[in-house]
Amino acid sequence: MTGLFSRIKGDKTIWASAGLLAIFSFLPVYSSSSNLAYLYGDGSTFPYLVNHFIYLFLGFVIMFFVHKVPYHYFVGLSILVLPILILLLAFTVSQGMVIDGANASRWVTIPFLNKTFQTSTLASVVLLTYVARYMAKMKDQTFTFKKSILPLWVPVALVLGLILPANFSTTAILFAMVLLVVFIGGYPLKYIGAILGAGIIFLSIFMLSAKAFPGLFPHRVDTWISRVENFTNDEVTEADYQIEKAKIAIASGGIAGQGIGKSVQRNFLPQSSSDFIYAIIVEEMGLIGGIGVMLAYLMLFFRIIIVATKANSVFGKLLVIGVGLPIVFQALVNMAVAVELFPVTGQNLPLISSGGSSIWMTCLALGMVLSVSAKREEELQQEKDERPADEDNPLEILSEAI
Repeated sequence: MTGLFSRIKGDKTIWASAGLLAIFSFLPVYSSSSNLAYLYGDGSTFPYLVNHFIYLFLGFVIMFFVHKVPYHYFVGLSILVLPILILLLAFTVSQGMVIDGANASRWVTIPFLNKTFQTSTLASVVLLTYVARYMAKMKDQTFTFKKSILPLWVPVALVLGLILPANFSTTAILFAMVLLVVFIGGYPLKYIGAILGAGIIFLSIFMLSAKAFPGLFPHRVDTWISRVENFTNDEVTEADYQIEKAKIAIASGGIAGQGIGKSVQRNFLPQSSSDFIYAIIVEEMGLIGGIGVMLAYLMLFFRIIIVATKANSVFGKLLVIGVGLPIVFQALVNMAVAVELFPVTGQNLPLISSGGSSIWMTCLALGMVLSVSAKREEELQQEKDERPADEDNPLEILSEAI
């Protein structure tokens, strides 16, 4: 075990935060999966706990091996994988997969394993890595809108356009992260404004077309449009069932909660182990548990910013921001949905909710962040080895530790 820990590099606080969130997740997943156990199983929640353990174990294996890869290798990988990803997204959105009688064109079945995988989660990591690569490449050049259309915005438009029909929330988060990365990378504000305006116009046309011709987009378009409409009005409909149950769960949690495993609303929330797991956490562990989970993600956010700040290359900084911040942003969105600050989105709580795709891609992204951090540690160690012992400054040592 000591030998394994000695091979772990990168920011130790990120490792610890991810590990604590993963360990903590077993409690709410084991508790909240009871409704699934009775609806689709024999009443035992143990198989769901085992599946969750396997997903987390494979996720941390991914994180370990990815953090060992020098992060500059991700430059070439993003170029190679992006065309394959676009084809995979096109296949996903066209094959019209049905789960439990509902159209769910967000998953593909992995051959031989008979497991489903949500391709949009991989798209987020690959696209943001590609955008970070482009912005780093252009750091010493003058940006022109015309020059950036083909290498930057066409791939972004293709990926977002293929995700949008089945998953509006992921599209919106990904688009916001792309704009953030290009802004930090020095892309002119006037061009960002033009892209934002074009995105709003396209989304408006898309939604109006879906409303005017209901059969034009046979995916989940009607679902996410109705969710947005229900959020913007005060009328209580059947579509508000999940959010009403989530608010009841949160309200009944109080300060200390009902007790672990004593949730009542888990039996009524259809997505209690994934999309609305935060409501179950607050119901069982109260305000204390809810704030504790939020603080864990804020600590992760703080360390991601530290890693980005200390990275020695532009690509490293943008890569950390691009793949790291969406994890925290997704967590905040999930919590905001539970208290009805956002419309229902279908976003999981990273490293806590059940589901293999989300866990694996979160671990992949964290592995990339840790790769940048590990490279910085390696450079600092080399500098320390080359520096005479009497030149060590206590303030520098403290700064490096932070």
